[in-house]
Amino acid sequence: MSKAVLVDITKCVGCGSCGVACKMWNNLEYRKESPMLGKDSKLDAENWTNIKLVETETGAEKQSVWRFVKNQCLHCEEPACVSACFSKALQKTKSGPVVYHTNLCVGCRYCMLACPFDIPKYEWGKVIPRIRKCQMCPGRIKEGNSPACTEVCPTNALTFGEHKDLLKQARATINNNNKKYVQHIFGEKEAGGTAWLYISDVPFKELGFRTDVTTQAVPYYTESIMHLTPAVGLTWGALLTGMYVYNRRRNTIANEENDNKKGK
Repeated sequence: MSKAVLVDITKCVGCGSCGVACKMWNNLEYRKESPMLGKDSKLDAENWTNIKLVETETGAEKQSVWRFVKNQCLHCEEPACVSACFSKALQKTKSGPVVYHTNLCVGCRYCMLACPFDIPKYEWGKVIPRIRKCQMCPGRIKEGNSPACTEVCPTNALTFGEHKDLLKQARATINNNNKKYVQHIFGEKEAGGTAWLYISDVPFKELGFRTDVTTQAVPYYTESIMHLTPAVGLTWGALLTGMYVYNRRRNTIANEENDNKKGK
């Protein structure tokens, strides 16, 4: 059974409780120069989630409002990072989380290039760096609990449950309040679907979401390219072999001609 989280952006008051819970549960550092809450907040190796303050407008009267957008790994249903990771350091679990195994990582950082949402971060300042990102608390889920961030939300902006149930809940919420919410569940189709789903009263593009990502699962494109690898490799190998044989034959003929001239 695949788990998911539904984020109702209209309910978030920006208290930051989710970010504090994430840091405490995952033993992450607090760094003054890298806030997890506010306009300048961003994801990094120690901020696995951040709550971005966005000043925008909503409604027919274009009323100025603040919205708080929680960011973290979206835990794609078919993750591009997993597809790109040849060492199997990143794996998709049956229950939903995309987890990272430090002992298997070779530091290639292909996962950072593959992710359409720019999520995985690298410990650039460490002697032995790791890839860092939200793990969706797989240990807590395995024990029947919800991720740490969702458990402490005081406004019920974060709801944890079965993916199919949360999709139904998101559709019902939008349909029952069609003048309030935009007709879009972010994460339902983006990149083939994600385990984190969002609903909002402000268009997602205005909140900083990537709305130009494909609705096709990204590994589809990766596999299409990877299927060409053997053919390209064989063609290139044949070309190099042909060049080697040609050059060797040409040198042999040149040496024979020189020997004949000396014989004269």
